[in-house]
Amino acid sequence: MAKVKYHYNPDTLSYSKIQTKKGSFIWISIISLLAFLLTSFLGFVIWGNVIESPKVKAQKRELENMKLNYELLSKRAEQHTDRLSELEGRDNTIYRQFFEASPVPDEVRKAGFGGIDRYQSLEGFDNSKMIMDLTKQMDILSKRIVVQSKSLDEIVKMAENKEEMLASIPAIQPVKKQELTRMASGYGMRMHPILKIRKMHEGMDFTAKSGTPIYASGNGVVTRANRSPSFGNVVYIEHGYGYKTVYAHMSKIATKKGKKVKRGDIIGYVGNTGRSVSAHLHYEVHKNGRPVNPIYYYYGNLTPEEFVAMQKAADQDGQSLD
Repeated sequence: MAKVKYHYNPDTLSYSKIQTKKGSFIWISIISLLAFLLTSFLGFVIWGNVIESPKVKAQKRELENMKLNYELLSKRAEQHTDRLSELEGRDNTIYRQFFEASPVPDEVRKAGFGGIDRYQSLEGFDNSKMIMDLTKQMDILSKRIVVQSKSLDEIVKMAENKEEMLASIPAIQPVKKQELTRMASGYGMRMHPILKIRKMHEGMDFTAKSGTPIYASGNGVVTRANRSPSFGNVVYIEHGYGYKTVYAHMSKIATKKGKKVKRGDIIGYVGNTGRSVSAHLHYEVHKNGRPVNPIYYYYGNLTPEEFVAMQKAADQDGQSLD
C-alpha cells in the first residue's frame, strides 16, 4: 500500500493530505523507466569500450598476433625473393652461359596470374589488402621457384652431357697443320676468284695437296655427303648443341649420309671440285643456323702462338679460293 503524504499548514496549525494526480504518477514512472534504460545502455557502452571483457581482450590479442605474423611472413617472403633473384641471375649469366644455353626470359620467370576473381574471396575484411598482397607475393614467388627448379633440372642434364657436348663442339682443324701448304683465306669479305666480286666468305680455306685427309672436327652425324655445283664434293655434319660444319671441294668423300662420326675420323680428302681454282678445303662452322668464324674453334690442337699466326693470316684482305 502506498504511503500517504501530508502537508503542514502554519496558518491553520493543521496537516492536510497531499493529493497526487494519477496522470502525474504515470509520467513519473515512465521517466524513471527511461532513465533506467538510458543508464543501463550507457553502462553497457562504457563496459564494452572501456572495461573490455576477457573474450574481447583475447580476440584483440589474437588479431595483433596475426598482424605481427603477417608482417614477419611478408619480410621473410621479401628475403626469399631477393635470394631467388640472385640465383636467377647466376643461372642466366653463369650456369646457362657455361653450357651455351639460352637464358630464361624475365617474362617467363615473373609472369603473373590471370583471372580477375582469383583473390575475390579475400575481399571485404578490414585486413583484406594486407592478406591479398601477401597472397599475391607468395603466388608469384612459388611460380618463380617452379621455373627456377625446372631450369636447374635442365642444367643438371646439360652437366651430365657435358662430356658429350665437349666432344661434339668443333674444336680441331679439319686438316692437320703439318700437312698444310698455307692458310689461304679467312672468314669475312673477300674477292671471289671466279665471280670477281667482293662477297662474304663464310668459312676458311686451307691449302693442301690433293688427297690430303680431312678430319671431322667434332662428334656428330653426317647429314649430307654428295656433289654440289658450287661446293663440289661436300660433307655436312650436325654436331648437336646448335653446331654444324661444312667441308667442301673434296677430291673424294670418305663417309655417307646418316653415319655417326667422331672427332678425328677421316671423312674425305682435299680436292679441287666445284667452283674452285686450286686444291684446298673450304671449311665452315655454323652456330644456331648462322655461320661463325671458324678460327675460334681450333683450341683443340693449336698453341697460343700458332693461333695468333693463323689469325694474322686469316685477317689479310685477299682473295678466296672459292
